[in-house]
Amino acid sequence: MLKTASAGNGIGTCGEVRIEHVTQDTLQLDFSGNWRLQDRRPPVGAFAQQLASAPALQGVCFRSDELGEWDSGLITYLAHVVRLCRERHVAVDTAGLPEGARRLLELAFAVPPRQDAGKHGEPPPFLNRIGVAVLERWHGVPEVLHFIGEVTLSLGRFMTGRAQYRRSDLLLIVEEAGPGALPIVTLISFLVGLIVAYMGAVQLAQFGAQIYIADLVAIGMVREMGALMTGIIMAGRTGAAFAAQLGTMQVNEEIDAFKAMGIAPIDYLVLPRMLALTLMMPLLTLYSGIVGILAGLTVAVTVFDIGAFEYVQQTLRGLELSQFAVGVSKGTVYGILIALAGCLRGMQCGSSAQAVGQATTSAVVTGIVFIVIAASVLTIVYQQLGI
Repeated sequence: MLKTASAGNGIGTCGEVRIEHVTQDTLQLDFSGNWRLQDRRPPVGAFAQQLASAPALQGVCFRSDELGEWDSGLITYLAHVVRLCRERHVAVDTAGLPEGARRLLELAFAVPPRQDAGKHGEPPPFLNRIGVAVLERWHGVPEVLHFIGEVTLSLGRFMTGRAQYRRSDLLLIVEEAGPGALPIVTLISFLVGLIVAYMGAVQLAQFGAQIYIADLVAIGMVREMGALMTGIIMAGRTGAAFAAQLGTMQVNEEIDAFKAMGIAPIDYLVLPRMLALTLMMPLLTLYSGIVGILAGLTVAVTVFDIGAFEYVQQTLRGLELSQFAVGVSKGTVYGILIALAGCLRGMQCGSSAQAVGQATTSAVVTGIVFIVIAASVLTIVYQQLGI
């Protein structure tokens, strides 16, 4: 029989374990005293030596009749014992342990072994990664369609006056998505207008047709660039904010609380954001086009000696109401897509801080991809319709 013990620290009786052969091929570990983290505990090395010196050993059992108070200190020792036995293919009988210790041991060894990505940690083949990514996107399609369906039903409830939301929340989000975005929209639109004016002027100057800078800037900003640049700005600003806000609510279990109280999260959280951005994007698109035209006017007057009155008259001759209609319609579609992307990624967020960051990044990327695809499709459609 081998007995191991440790000196206590003055609190209760220190933990002891006696290791003895109950049969020729079976070892028994008899625990006594207190096995707590605050106490010194016997090292597992004594058991490892006993195990190594008995090559014919078939099983290990436990006895805990004299065991006092215990906590994870006992579980740590037992986990080492079980791991050593498994390495030598020795059966372990835990029937002699307290029920709580048995359950904790089962949980400790219930986690399946980690499967490496490949042999010796090598990543899977490139085509394999592409296939996995495609399958993940494909499996996410039903969830996206389900979300769009819920938003559509929520809009139906809003039209009939049955949606559960606060008007104060809607006004606050309108302020954040509209007036709050004016500084950055002004800056980017003015710079884009300058770039378009300079690029056009360089080519038009070869034919002495600098006056047509007005047409180029006006049509380009009002019809295409104003809506596109505003959409990209709002995807990075407002779409990301929507995803971060809803993702944080997911982490804090606030959305689960809404469901428990019988409040539809789509009505209370998603609907105001959808309405606010859908209302503000057309106005921001018009504003962006006007700022771009002013930028073109600045370039024409200060660099190419074109009169301000002449530039304005040429702009009015080149612009038609259909150009404004095209730009506003594109801005509205972009606003809907940005709100959908931000709210969708926010509602899909996991329950960790890292998941919030991933949801925010995914919302921006998804929103910009949606905008580019929509811009391409709408441009082709409007050209085919002659608008």
